[in-house]
Amino acid sequence: MTVVVREPPAALAGFVQSMTYEAGHQTEASCERILPGATMSLWVNLNVDEFRFYSPDEHPTIRRLPGAILEGPRDRATVVEIEGGRSHLSVTFTLGLAPPIFRLPPQVVRNEWVSLEDLWGRDGASVRERLLEAGTPDERLRVLELLLLAQLPHAPQPDPAILFGVAALERGAPVTVVANELGLLPRTFRRRFLDQVGVTPKRFARVRRLQQVVGAIEGVPAVDWSAVAAEHGYCDQAHLVDDFKDLVGLTPTAYLRHRTAPNHVRLSRAELTALGDVERIESAVLPVSDAEGGR
Repeated sequence: MTVVVREPPAALAGFVQSMTYEAGHQTEASCERILPGATMSLWVNLNVDEFRFYSPDEHPTIRRLPGAILEGPRDRATVVEIEGGRSHLSVTFTLGLAPPIFRLPPQVVRNEWVSLEDLWGRDGASVRERLLEAGTPDERLRVLELLLLAQLPHAPQPDPAILFGVAALERGAPVTVVANELGLLPRTFRRRFLDQVGVTPKRFARVRRLQQVVGAIEGVPAVDWSAVAAEHGYCDQAHLVDDFKDLVGLTPTAYLRHRTAPNHVRLSRAELTALGDVERIESAVLPVSDAEGGR
């Protein structure tokens, strides 16, 4: 497995959280549930010119997009197919600061994906080809960096009140307290936050608390869920379990048992059957007996 992480240049440092090249993560195709996150990301598939996503509703459908996309902020889990021989470039943007580069309201792409061609026209359509022409991972990351820098002159400045709000909610401050500190009516704060971040302040706070829990249990084989719940501001273990199930579609115990990487859970055979795709990627799924949903 090859992973190369590039620090963004000073001009992008306020907008870009990380730039990563990753290859050789797995040899077989799989479908994986990806936990929600409130950041926006840019993805380029260097292996095939396609991404495949599955709808989470009761009438599952597959959605195919070109191999260079923007992922909007997500306040619920999603299902994505990861092809064998995965080779991806990704850019994770700082919370609330990707929209200026892409010049579209983030709530429009909440829980959605948009091709770069639709966002940047001809420049977006050529992104993947230009990256493939670069020889090394470092060179590819540099090309991607230059593409982002080219968009920067068009970017308006972010709302400083919302940057303050994001940081305060990350620390666990209640939404009403943050609005009061900013001198804003709750509905005004909600509207401005939604305009810049793409999710409501309350939903953002729930997702970020979930991510803090996921970070806290990384690499831990057995977890004291009562202690985790208390540490992260849940009323009790039942509150943590219910919130986890609502946002992820799994219990914390099921996530812990079946995670393949932080924020990734490989779909069970039963789940793949529901998607109607079990035969094509059944070589990389869990046994039926492992598909549990209890606490």
